[in-house]
Amino acid sequence: MSQESPTVIHLVPALFGDGGGLIGGAERYVMELARHMADVVPTRLVTFGSESREEQLGSLHVRVIGGAWHVRGQRSNPVSPGLIREVLGAQVIHCHQQHVVASSLAAITSRLAGRRVFCTDLGGGGWDLSAFVSTDRLYHGHLHISEYSRKVAGHETVSRAHLIWGGVDTVKFSPASSRTFGGPVLFVGRVLPHKGIDVLIRALRPDAAAQVIGPAIDRRYLADLVHMAEGKAVAFRHDCDDVAVVEAYRQASCIVLPSVYHDVYGGHTKVPELLGQTLLEGMACGLPAICSSVASLPEIVEHEVTGLIVPPNDPDALAAAVAWVREHPAAARKMGERARASVLTRFTWPAVVRRCLDFYGLSSAREVRTTTLEQMRV
Repeated sequence: MSQESPTVIHLVPALFGDGGGLIGGAERYVMELARHMADVVPTRLVTFGSESREEQLGSLHVRVIGGAWHVRGQRSNPVSPGLIREVLGAQVIHCHQQHVVASSLAAITSRLAGRRVFCTDLGGGGWDLSAFVSTDRLYHGHLHISEYSRKVAGHETVSRAHLIWGGVDTVKFSPASSRTFGGPVLFVGRVLPHKGIDVLIRALRPDAAAQVIGPAIDRRYLADLVHMAEGKAVAFRHDCDDVAVVEAYRQASCIVLPSVYHDVYGGHTKVPELLGQTLLEGMACGLPAICSSVASLPEIVEHEVTGLIVPPNDPDALAAAVAWVREHPAAARKMGERARASVLTRFTWPAVVRRCLDFYGLSSAREVRTTTLEQMRV
C-alpha cells in the first residue's frame, strides 16, 4: 500500500481496536487525534503488533510494525528497528507515551536526523532510559492534555510544555432530538477500583437506576460491585460498541465519573485521571456531568454550570448530586446544554489539531482547512 510521505507521525505502543487487554482511552485518544489531523496534513499512525500490516482509514494511513520485541516481556513496551525508518520519513514525530523504549528511540533518532519530536504522556509506561535519567530534553515540546497532566509531570514552569486538551467527535456524540431526564445515571469507563464505581453504587437511592458500561478489567472488583448492587437497579454492560454507548448517553439523566485516589481495597492511585474522556463524551451528548474533585476532572466540569463536583469517596455527597439532577429536570437540561456548549468551545478534535500544528511549527500547513472541518463537525 503506497502513501505520500507523512508530514506527521503519531507513535503509540498499541492500536485502538486491536484488543488484547491493553486498549483504553489512551489508544483511542491517539487514533482520533491522528484521524482528524490527517484531514489537514499527511499523517501516519505507527504502532506495533504481532504481524506487519497497513491500512487506510479515511485520510489516515496506519502502519503496524510486526514482530516487535517486548522490553523485559512488557506487552505495553514494544520496540522494533523498523521504527527508525518510519521516523526518518517524517518531518514531525509525536510520541504518545514518554516512558517506553520506542519513544526514547524515536526521540534520539529524531534529534540526530534533525526532525522535530514531541511527546504527550497518556499514562502507563515500562522499563526505559527515562527510569535512570530524565528524557524531557529529548523532546522539542511536551503537549499535555490537561493542566493536571502538566503539573504531575513537573512541567508547570517549563516553557516547552503546552496544553492541547482532548477532543470529542461532536457529530457522533450529540444529544437526542428529544429526551427526558428520567433515565439512569450512567458510568462509562474501565471497571477498575480507582474509578470509584463502588462509591456510585453506595450512593444510589432506591428510586434511582444506574448503568455501568465498560470492560471488566478487574474481575474481583466487578464481582464485589455486583454483590454490592444486589437489590438496586444497576445494569452492568461490558460489550457495548460506540453506537450502543452513544445511545446510552442519550437516554441517561447524567454522566458520573466518581474517581478516587484511595480505593475500596486500600490501594492508592497517584494519577487516576489525566483528562476524563467519558465526561466529555457525555457532555457532548447534552448531559450534566457529576465528578469527584480528583486530578483533572475539575478542569472539565464547571461546578453548578456544566455539572456538579463532589468530594471523592463521599457517597452521601454523590447521592445528593444525583438527586438534584433527577429532581430538577429543567435546570438539569440547561446544565446539559451548557455542557455541550463547553465541549464545542474547548474540546473538539479540530481544535486539538490546530493547537498541535501550532506547537509543531506547522501552522501554515493547515491554511483554512481546520476552520472548515471544525465548522462541519459542529
